[in-house]
Amino acid sequence: MSTLDVDDFIQQNRVVAEQVEAYRGYWESDKHWEARREFILRNMNDFEDAQLDHLLSLSMVWANNVFLGCRYSTELLEKVKEMAEGITVEDAPVFKTRDEIVKKQQVSLRTHTHTHTHAV
Repeated sequence: MSTLDVDDFIQQNRVVAEQVEAYRGYWESDKHWEARREFILRNMNDFEDAQLDHLLSLSMVWANNVFLGCRYSTELLEKVKEMAEGITVEDAPVFKTRDEIVKKQQVSLRTHTHTHTHAV
């Protein structure tokens, strides 16, 4: 479902659109909400009404991972990424773990030390 598809769906399904709109968190920017809303709309038909809380939880997991860099179990991330397949988030932040940053610094230090020792 592209952005146009989402807009068309909303125009044609006002009741559903208003229901989904009620799930927006007050803290969510337009960009954050539009992506999470698309996640919800794409997956609503796979969940019965009784499972709606589960879908909303999965949408938050996906959005928190994309926008805030939150980490979850591999299985859970694989599931939400599969559910979000095709959703494009422009200019999504890129997050690095502490281990990735430390490793990069160690490589940089080794390279700098190695170069500096050979220059003498």
